[in-house]
Amino acid sequence: MSAATKAPATVLRHEQIKPKIGTRILNSKEELLAGGHAADIRELLEQRGVLVFPEISFTPAEQIAFTKTIGTFAPEGFGNNNEVTKITLDVKENPQSAEYLKGSLYWHIDGTRNDVPILASLLSCKVPATWGGNTSVCNTYAAYEDLPEEKKAQIEELRVLHAPWASLFYYEPEPSLAKLEGMQRIGEKELPLVWTHKSGRKSLVLGCTAHHVAGVDYAESARLIHGLREWATSEQFTYSHEWKVGDMIIWDNTGTMHRAEAYDPNCGRMMIRTKLEGEEPFDVA
Repeated sequence: MSAATKAPATVLRHEQIKPKIGTRILNSKEELLAGGHAADIRELLEQRGVLVFPEISFTPAEQIAFTKTIGTFAPEGFGNNNEVTKITLDVKENPQSAEYLKGSLYWHIDGTRNDVPILASLLSCKVPATWGGNTSVCNTYAAYEDLPEEKKAQIEELRVLHAPWASLFYYEPEPSLAKLEGMQRIGEKELPLVWTHKSGRKSLVLGCTAHHVAGVDYAESARLIHGLREWATSEQFTYSHEWKVGDMIIWDNTGTMHRAEAYDPNCGRMMIRTKLEGEEPFDVA
């Protein structure tokens, strides 16, 4: 086809889900895999927190290919450069991570023990839950921006110890010492409560890994952490996606929290995940 007769590029077709979070992408699989909408998708993701691709039905290979159009593909581990990850509580399908994934039922940000967290996760549905099992996302950019100015001033310089072992007590209040020590070996890290991004925007760094605010009385620390989480996950900032087979969503891990809503752990719910490499550290050097 000559340049004169070349078909025009498609536009990115989308519609808002809620005023402060969520956009539905309406383009076809073929249009998305072509990669011409990558810049628009990236911009919309940062603005809206979560993008929904209804019944797009990517194969694992297509999901990997699409992921690579919008950023750098992030492998889960050694030798997994071109594979998707199964997200399920079924120990037969996921023997290494099923126990750890129990913490995914509570609000969190991925990678709080890393200097540079992943940019985004792409999750598609292969087997929905028999009941429940929605994925919820909240916009921590919008939640910060809507805070009263006096609250922003109060929390601006605060830092929080994030520890994956802290999430253990959400789903197992009386763990064995061996299990606690195993979780503690994963590591922990002190992070800013308010993340100042390269763009100049700010977001809240919260979630079930948040143990305490450094230098603050533990009672006051708990009030701060849980009060801000309650604010950030209130209805205006939150979107809950009810899964259908073939759906895919992307959330901006740097400006949101997410969780899986409760479901039957024996139902075989199966999601497929790919991720984008992080591009921005929590702390500006």
